Amino acid sequence: MSWYSRRFFLMSGLALLAGCGFAPAYGPGGAGTALMGRVVVEAPDTRASYLLTQEIETRLGRRANPRYALIPVVTLNTQAMAINRNNVASRFNLLGTVAYSLRDLETGLIVTSSEVTSFTGYSATGTTVAVQAAERDAEARLMAILADQVLTRLLAADLPQPE
Repeated sequence: MSWYSRRFFLMSGLALLAGCGFAPAYGPGGAGTALMGRVVVEAPDTRASYLLTQEIETRLGRRANPRYALIPVVTLNTQAMAINRNNVASRFNLLGTVAYSLRDLETGLIVTSSEVTSFTGYSATGTTVAVQAAERDAEARLMAILADQVLTRLLAADLPQPE
């Protein structure tokens, strides 16, 4: 395929996207502007919910007078994945679920609610300190993944743009 044909193919694809109303989520008039600095996350009570809150606030920012309250409920489960000859688990999956609801603070109504799930894995071989560090790292990675999924769903929700 010549360069000209590739350029034509790419440009037609971009034109098609522009024609369907594609716009950056955090650009002017994008869905992200309805959330940026307008969401307060309920105070965390566990390490996992603290990590989730930190990830969400890093992406959306904080504000003194928010419009929405995000109420996440984090559930974690550990599942043995690899067992050696001595019947000792050497690898684990950390399964996580976040059930959340977004409440409008002006009306008190729930705007949207859903649940997201994902998992990460970690090795249980090595010293006790190494295994604990691997587990904590897996928990942090899992909360970043779940925060991304929650924000993606919130961006897809039909929220009113700020005035």
